Formats: sequence, C-alpha cells, structure tokens
Amino acid sequence: MSQDITRRQLLSLGAGIAAVSATSKFFVLEAFAQTRYQPLYSQLDQFVEQYMRNMNAPGMTLVLADRDGVQRISTYGFSDLEHKMPVQPDQLFHIGSISKSFVAISLLQLHEEGKLDLNKPVTDYLPWFRIDSKFAPITTHHLLTHTSGLPSIPPVFPSDPAQKHRAAYAPGDTFHYCNMGYSALGHLLWTLDGRPLPEILRKRIFEPLAMDQSEPVITLDIRDKVAKNYYVYQNDRPYPRYGKLCEAPSIIITDGDGCVASTPRDMGRYLQMMASGGKTPKGRLISEDSFALFSKPYVKAAEFGPTASYGYGMGIDTLDGHKILRHTGGMVSFASALQVDADEGVGAFASINAMQGYRPNPVAQYALQLMRAQRASKSLPAMPALDPPTKVENAADYAGIYRHQDGRTLEFVAAADKLFLFYQGKQVVLEPAGESFTVLHHPDFDRFPLVFGRADEKDPKSAVVEAAWGNDWYTNDKYSGPKQFSYPKEWDSYLGHYRNESPWIGSTHIVIRKGKLMMDGVVPLEAADDGSFYLRDEEKSPEWVRFGEIVNGKAMRLKLSGEDLWRVMAP
Repeated sequence: MSQDITRRQLLSLGAGIAAVSATSKFFVLEAFAQTRYQPLYSQLDQFVEQYMRNMNAPGMTLVLADRDGVQRISTYGFSDLEHKMPVQPDQLFHIGSISKSFVAISLLQLHEEGKLDLNKPVTDYLPWFRIDSKFAPITTHHLLTHTSGLPSIPPVFPSDPAQKHRAAYAPGDTFHYCNMGYSALGHLLWTLDGRPLPEILRKRIFEPLAMDQSEPVITLDIRDKVAKNYYVYQNDRPYPRYGKLCEAPSIIITDGDGCVASTPRDMGRYLQMMASGGKTPKGRLISEDSFALFSKPYVKAAEFGPTASYGYGMGIDTLDGHKILRHTGGMVSFASALQVDADEGVGAFASINAMQGYRPNPVAQYALQLMRAQRASKSLPAMPALDPPTKVENAADYAGIYRHQDGRTLEFVAAADKLFLFYQGKQVVLEPAGESFTVLHHPDFDRFPLVFGRADEKDPKSAVVEAAWGNDWYTNDKYSGPKQFSYPKEWDSYLGHYRNESPWIGSTHIVIRKGKLMMDGVVPLEAADDGSFYLRDEEKSPEWVRFGEIVNGKAMRLKLSGEDLWRVMAP
C-alpha cells in the first residue's frame, strides 16, 4: 500500500473555504510600486487571480523586493469574506515557520559576539532541557538544521515532569522538521542574550531593518491589527479544496518556531536584506561569514522538495540554475511562502489568510521568474498551468471493481482525467492528494481519505491492486498477495477517535488494516520494544504514539510524542 502522504501533510488536511463566486469582483490593491518592474505587474496579477480562484483562497498579501529595496506591495481578495472587505496592506499576517530564520539570524549574531558555540552541546547552555539519548550530544547546529533526531510535536516542557524528549537516531545526518527544536532555540536566545524573545527580535532584527509594523510575538493584544482569518469548519476529517471554513479563533504564539506577524512592507525589507547577503542600507545585519553559514545546504530536505536542502532556518534549493533561499509558514489560519534568488538578488513573499493544506509557493516562484526576466530584458515567462482540484493523472489506472472480504464492493469509473466512485446509483468525483483521494460531498466517505495501492510500492507504473478507507480494505482481480493477517489482540483496544482541542493537534483516528495499526488510515505505526509505536510516514521519524488508561477494553488516552489526546466516545 502506498503511503506517500506524511503525518505533517495529513495534519494540514484540515481546512477548506466557501468559494468566492466567480462573478464576484476580484480585489487588487496596489499600495506601492516602483517603475522598474512595471511591465510584469499585470501578468503577475492575472496569475495571482487564477491561483487564488483555483486554490479557493480568501485573500493574499504579496511583496516584491530586490537588493535596492521594496519594489511593489499588493494585496488581493478579501480579509473579511462575509462583508467582502478587501485585504489591506497594513494588516498583519502570521508568517509561521518563516519566523525560524529570524531566530537563526539572532543566534548567528550571538555566535559573532562570542556568546555561542554552534557545535557545543545545547544542554551545556540549557541544563534543564530534558533529552533522553544514547547518541552523541545534540548541538545548536543540529537544532538549527532539524537534524537532532528529536520529535517535533511536544512542547519544550512536557506536562509530565518525568518525561524526556527521546532522540530516535544519531544527530547530524537525517532531516526531520522539528518545531520543538526551534522553540528550544528561542529559550537559548533568551538565556544567552538576557532579554525575552520579543525584545531580542525587535532589537536584533526589526529595528535594524526598520520593520516597525511587525510584531515579534502573536498575542490577543494585536488581534485588531491582524487580517481576519479562516480555518476548517470540521477539523476531524479530510477536506476537499472547496470545503467549508469558518473564522478562526485568536491564538497566542510566543515560541521561536513561529511567533512573528508582519506586513508586506516589512517582509519586503527582510527580503532586501536576504537578497543582499545579510546587508542593510545602514550596514550588515550579520557578517558575510555568518550569512554563508545561514545559507549553506547542510542536509537534504526531501520534505521541501526533491532538490532541496536545509540551512539555518531556511531551505536551500535551485530554480532555473539559480540558488534559491526559501521557506514556508503554516499557521492555524495563515499560509505563507518566502523565496529569494540569491544569485540575482530578487525576492518575493506571499501570504494567505487561511490554512487549506498548501502554501503559495507557486506565486512567489513565478514572481521571481518574472523579475529575473524583466531585469534581463527578456520576454516574460508564461503563466504556470494550474490543475483543477479533480484532475487525476492516469485516472484509468484506478478504474475497476474492488472487493472487501465481507462481500462489499467499490466501483471506480474513469472519464478522461477524472475519477469517480459509483455509489448508490450516482457518480461521486474524487479529489487527488498524492496516492490518496478524498471523496467529495458524501457523508458516507468523509471521515478518512481513500487510499490506493500498487502491486509494487516502489514502481509507480505497476498495477493498482487495492483500495482502502479507514479499517476497510478492498482488492481487485490483479491482487495476488495475502488476504489474512494477524496482530496482537490488545491492539483492538486502541481503535477509535482521539482528540486534543489545541488547534495544532486536533483529532486522529486509529484503525487496523492488513494487520497494522494506522493513524488516520494513512500513517503506519511500528511497534517499539517499550510498548510505544513509531510513526512510519518517514523511515526514521522520531514521532511516537503510546496508548494508556484502558477502561472497559478501550484505551482512553493516546500520547502523541508527549501530547495527550483523549478518546472521543463517538466516531
């Protein structure tokens, strides 16, 4: 069974939005524009409109910058869908994990000041940091590059005072995106600098760059400055691209993994610094050597793309032969993308006021390509093609009848590049997400994604032989493998729905399929010697699950890398 959808991707599959009518006015507000790139603006705006309608985004903010400064600030669509209020250029957007680069730069400044050895064990600075590891010590470098081997999900300070953060493998070689690690780095900044994180970011980043509209932490005090934002209406199940959203609750985020809120103007000034290799109009923010450390590709980061690596708080990649510094930011109700062409010295930042499981990377990337073409006096590149939500590559591969052992059947019909489930006399269209498909608009199939598997998981051209939904498993006539599977009987007590009301955690459903425990029907769980289970959406994932509090044959608690989820006495 193919499992190419990761846990992080699955957690992000929790939002949709009521579509803006195709007949509604599409708002474009140009707050500021230099003439140098004037010829590309119309074409870029056309692409943004197509992208937002295709992805069903409510509103977007976008800034273009180069080494000379901010070149254009524009906003699109709505900040308030209900009242059709357009996004304003002075509204704050949560930039999410792009905040990690602010933490990294501040730590590099401390390194320059002789206060931080990047290769010294981090527990030498933070003796209270509870780490359980049989491997070499974890350093600041390992945390900066997401190579510590620690899990991402738990808080730095677990609720159980006896719990330690368990390292799953030796630090330094394997990339696993770790929010908790950057939260710890925020505490490291506080410890070494002596000031709280908000003051550190203001003094070390915001003031030198004149980012006077930005906020270093997200609190309820700034809510009136933040664009109205949206998240999933039913966040205990997968969603279709045009699903339903509601206004998101206000949140407080003061940890270093994603605490900054900013405007397009201020992010343009940040882009200018990055495009200039760490320089500002008034001097250097960090030295040339430190910027080289910041932008060095230390470890392959497949999660960022097949050619991507990771530096210090920043992804490192190539685009059309140019070195690209890029990162995304996913918040409860915002999605952002930053891209800088380090060779050409141009950059773009885009942010959407909803979380729908994607980031506006195509907008930032196309903006770079347009700016490069304009600078070289070349023809502007054509707008990238955008696939509709129901397009299925090789749809005919999945067509046919699949049978459950109890006699139930699923019948799929392909029509051009669409795939339908023939159900109760009607055709229900499927929406692809890798090798998983979310069945749209049918209450009988909205709890889990539908997953197809090929005869050879490593061969994408081998025959599709099975389909699965939650606990249910179906095979077609091409399947030749085993059909009987065994598992420890106590696993039956683990099945069910668990939830944590934190918007970052939400719900998970545990199922058993083909003799394996699975999370949400897509992430296999691998039993460990201590009674816990490792998530195996990644070969070496350090994220883990443990079940507890068995009552009447049912586990009442699921601990996910240290965070507690409690059984829901309902589907």
